[in-house]
Amino acid sequence: MTLYTRFAAHLDAVLDTLVATGDLPAALNRTAVTVEPPRDVTHGDLATNAAMVLAKPAGTNPRALAEKIAAKLGELDEVEAVSVAGPGFINLTLSEDTWRAELSAIVDGGDDYGRSARGRGTTVNIEYVSANPTGPMHMGHCRGAVVGDALASLLEFAGNTVIREYYVNDAGGQVDTLARSVHLRYREALGATIEIPEGLYPGDYLVPVGQALAQEFGDRYVDAPEADWLVLFRKSAVAAMLVLIKADLALLGIHHDLFSSEAELQAAGKPQAAEKELRARGLIYDGVLEAPKGQELEDWEPVVLPLFRSTQFGDDQDRPIRKSSGEWTYFGADLAYHYQKAQSADALIDIWGADHAGTVKRIVAAVQALTGGKTKFDVKLVQMVRLLRGGEPVKMSKRSGNFVTLADVVTEVGKDVVRFTMLTRKADAQMDFDFAKVVEASKDNPVFYVQYAHARIASLKRKVAEAGIGCKAIDLSQLDTQELALVKLAAQFPRVVDTAAQAREPHRIAFYLYDLAASLHALWNAGKDDPSRRFLIADDAALTCARLFLADAIGQVIRNGLGIMGVQAVQEM
Repeated sequence: MTLYTRFAAHLDAVLDTLVATGDLPAALNRTAVTVEPPRDVTHGDLATNAAMVLAKPAGTNPRALAEKIAAKLGELDEVEAVSVAGPGFINLTLSEDTWRAELSAIVDGGDDYGRSARGRGTTVNIEYVSANPTGPMHMGHCRGAVVGDALASLLEFAGNTVIREYYVNDAGGQVDTLARSVHLRYREALGATIEIPEGLYPGDYLVPVGQALAQEFGDRYVDAPEADWLVLFRKSAVAAMLVLIKADLALLGIHHDLFSSEAELQAAGKPQAAEKELRARGLIYDGVLEAPKGQELEDWEPVVLPLFRSTQFGDDQDRPIRKSSGEWTYFGADLAYHYQKAQSADALIDIWGADHAGTVKRIVAAVQALTGGKTKFDVKLVQMVRLLRGGEPVKMSKRSGNFVTLADVVTEVGKDVVRFTMLTRKADAQMDFDFAKVVEASKDNPVFYVQYAHARIASLKRKVAEAGIGCKAIDLSQLDTQELALVKLAAQFPRVVDTAAQAREPHRIAFYLYDLAASLHALWNAGKDDPSRRFLIADDAALTCARLFLADAIGQVIRNGLGIMGVQAVQEM
């Protein structure tokens, strides 16, 4: 139990007492009651809105109710002072011993400090990356990959069982294009001079695929009609691209639990099964789409198509699941895919590029229909990243043909820099990734600033050992108000994890770690002007040990937060 959940329990007990005395009616809805840090630190350590939330349904005055709640909370040993502000906000100031106890709790909690059981019993499927299997990963995929992976780790830390899934789009026209591109490289490997026409994939990454096929089949398919080799080359090419993709993701420390194939999904008849299910429930019917608005209609002809009643679920029009040719639309295939995912998860989360925003409403409607509203579904949109070098746009990669590869970027600046940087802004906000700035050694670079905080703590531990100071007995009464202020910020970590997990926003961890690192650096730098504020004071072992204990706790929180982000906590810089 964390400090915040403990005080939420204290508050619940106080409200139960007020119910027992007749000051509050029974069965009041308390879900909106919060215990959190006050916006202004001068107001105290904790604040609750209990009186403001409960007064109206209780038919009482919020200020009067706040006074009753405050009186009860003030009886707690951990509370040093309590006050009622404005119309009924309650502010608590906790004793210094309470914060010293929380400091010990951080150290005792170790790698599990901040871990929650809130999500226990809930399985969440997170589908992320899912790039077309037509080439290596590029930086257009990177941000969604990191956001999805960090979100998966965050939800696991919050107690959920998480399935990390990659959807392989291997049933569309793009994989036929890939197969034709590979056939050119196959011919090239056998000595032919080739020109890659517009519309095919020009990247050199297909050269070894063509060479492998040449070695396997010789010249059997050089002059053969496309129908003889298309399926075979498509299967080989997709398999080779998945090897590339998995290797690129591994550079970022990303490994999926499940790779689901769109082609296998369709071959197994899953779209037909979903259609049958929805028809039986009257949610698919045969109808004609409205004519396109604002366009020339000379070539438009009304065609009867199977339509999903997505307007019943908030969409602006019903959506076709098949084309006039009988092929599945993207929506029809996606509908079946999400139906499959919902069989093994209580909640689904998709990480999509912002360019897919227009399709969110219809797929949310489909999942709601297919699961009867039982499976929660959320789509997180991720904006593209603009690559810069000293403020100038970065040139494209020669190997890829038309994009900057993820491998090139990770090789240059490192996995940790890439992952942390991708989480320094909210996912749906635009982002610039400047190669010069992300490796800059300054407080304006969050990656460096947080890593440096942990490295400073590791350095302190080494220096204390070198000074011959042994810290067996720790006297935390040595810590003063200034140092305990850092404990108060560290103690917010479990709450940050909880709120970030509920909001599905892993960037909140990065923001919090930056604030925590900044507070540590400020306390550390105070020793430059005032030697008595230094963490290591050679002739005062008791104070040094207490401050090392504090630093150790902050280092633990930083490690736990970086672990969620998939970033290593370095020992030196």
